[in-house]
Amino acid sequence: MSILPTQTNIESSPKSFKKQPEDFEFVEPDISDVITEDDTPVDNLITEKQQRLLTTTLYSSFQTDLPFLATANVGLFYGNKIPPLVPDVLLSLRVKVPEDWSEKQNRSYFVFSFGKPPEVAIEIVPNKIGNELGSKLQDYAFAGVGYYVVFDPLKQFGETILRVYELRGNSYVELGNLYLSQVGLGLTIWHGIFEGKEYDWLRWCDDSGNILLTGDERAEQEKQRAEQEKQRADRLAELLRERGINPDELL
Repeated sequence: MSILPTQTNIESSPKSFKKQPEDFEFVEPDISDVITEDDTPVDNLITEKQQRLLTTTLYSSFQTDLPFLATANVGLFYGNKIPPLVPDVLLSLRVKVPEDWSEKQNRSYFVFSFGKPPEVAIEIVPNKIGNELGSKLQDYAFAGVGYYVVFDPLKQFGETILRVYELRGNSYVELGNLYLSQVGLGLTIWHGIFEGKEYDWLRWCDDSGNILLTGDERAEQEKQRAEQEKQRADRLAELLRERGINPDELL
């Protein structure tokens, strides 16, 4: 099931989107006092499971030759002395996971370190406190994130549970479809069971609408394929025996 929002322009105010050089440079700042980790818990069970579903399927089934990073609840630092954003899910293409995690700048997503903003940030709405369709939408545009996705499973902001915005210039445009052309992936609402819970889950999909499978789903798919092959082989062997042919002698 896909939710197709209408196209809407989300214009920035001059104050919100006028980028100053000192605010947004790919220059290594002093981050010795920056807090990159804290003990803040995840929002709820929906968010925690949804984060895992979206990140693990990328690593198990995203068909791309590009290196990429998919994370959940990792700080996105995009400007000097600007508080980080912490998307529920972040996807960045053409980047590699840093080798040395002892360096603070390698434990979060610092734009100056990775050299670019991420392509996708997904926010999962637990309540209206996060202001995902207001100030946070503007913040992600200011950070230069290519696609901003708001998944609202509890319908805190109305009946539309999935909104996808594409950055054009300094502002977001709400897309009328759910395909992220610059990434080569789409998003869809899938009703099914994940980790024992039947729900309407947000899933990645390809341009034909086929969902990206988890590792368990891929293993189950391979198991079913092997069973079907065995059944076909057994039927063929039975037909040969009915004709007086021993299939074992044909090997």
